[in-house]
Amino acid sequence: MSLPANAPQGSRFDRLVQRLKDCCGEDVFVILIAVVIGLFAGFAAFVLKTMIGYTTNLLTGHLSAGHFNLVLLVYPLAGIVLTGLYQRYVIHRNIEHGVERIEQGLRERRYNLGKKYIYSPMIASTLTLGFGGSAGSEGPIATVGGAIGGSVARRLGLSPETIRVLVGCGAGAGIAGIFKSPIGGVLFTLEVLRLELKTSTVLAQFISCIVSAMTAYVLSGCSYDINFEQTIPFDIHIMPWAMLLGAFCGLYSLYYNRVMSGLRKYFESLRRPIVRNIVSGAMLAVLIFVFPTLYGEGYESLSRLINGHHAILTEAGLFAELGTKPWLLIAITAAILICKPVAACSSNSGGGVAGDFAPCLFAGAIAGFLFGTFLNTAFGLGLPASNMAFVGMAAVMAGVVKAPLMAIFLTAEMADGYQYFLALLVASYISYGIAIYKK
Repeated sequence: MSLPANAPQGSRFDRLVQRLKDCCGEDVFVILIAVVIGLFAGFAAFVLKTMIGYTTNLLTGHLSAGHFNLVLLVYPLAGIVLTGLYQRYVIHRNIEHGVERIEQGLRERRYNLGKKYIYSPMIASTLTLGFGGSAGSEGPIATVGGAIGGSVARRLGLSPETIRVLVGCGAGAGIAGIFKSPIGGVLFTLEVLRLELKTSTVLAQFISCIVSAMTAYVLSGCSYDINFEQTIPFDIHIMPWAMLLGAFCGLYSLYYNRVMSGLRKYFESLRRPIVRNIVSGAMLAVLIFVFPTLYGEGYESLSRLINGHHAILTEAGLFAELGTKPWLLIAITAAILICKPVAACSSNSGGGVAGDFAPCLFAGAIAGFLFGTFLNTAFGLGLPASNMAFVGMAAVMAGVVKAPLMAIFLTAEMADGYQYFLALLVASYISYGIAIYKK
């Protein structure tokens, strides 16, 4: 892994780098760089979460729990329009669907993301999600992490193949940091980016993801975004129901992907960017006004739901004063589940910059809760609906993203829910099987 012939050889920094390479050996040197990339990616993940949280609190901290918060018709629309303007007139490039762009770049051996990609997705994602975009921050942070990895590798004059590996390390580290899930970050690189790694570089990938996840974890006060209290211990007797839940989530994944694909084509058919921004932003604003729980990434609502506090679904919005009668709760939950892919696609395909994983987790929690609550209400089964919601998180992600291992470990890690690992495993692979069989 020597410096290329056209690289500057005379600077003190380059001589130091070369001496370090000669001293450590190629494999150890790549691992050291992976540690640096992990530190930067974890810090970037923490900063992005902080920016989104601050913006959200600034805009919504004063809102009442009543059902008429008319500003919810303004914020999401403004967020999408502002993000679109930022892309067109400030950075002069389209940075939507970051994961797809990284995957395509790696496949086509294009690794130069540019320095703008280190900060521009963070600003754009803050505008989208802070103003209410119903999606996630994982796509932007994967782009940021990949840009960090590529920039560091190019500055060190490494070979194209090593740059490719470190771009993958950075993207995976971004995912690991934003979800605080090191194994999830590694599996993202393997299952989603489909990056082929040699045995000698797998260790670098693991280390960058571990360092990133722990950096974000420590900076956030050693806390997770999702708090799963697990008040009901795992019971092996729920496994048949977990299998049925997996089938339900697999069928829902087909619906989810079809809606996302159809709406994305519709938005792309709108030739004028400002029209696309306004149409998608207006659709998003109406959905959030009706169902405020769709606002933002939704981790707070998700946490409350998997811990049995289902009032989060009905305590705000147009249905706030109708109470929580069982069948009414089921109807509202089903409506939210139906609307979620519309809100997600409006957030990340009409001018917004966001990710696709968090919406899957949210939709999965809603699907699992609906599954358990419906069976309990209709047949008096007494299923733990909140725990079904937790299992559903992984099952829907596995079906939608087509990455079952990432879905299983990411869900278990980000909520410290390994007690339910068997249920996550079974439900996720059944959902995944249905999704790929009908593809």
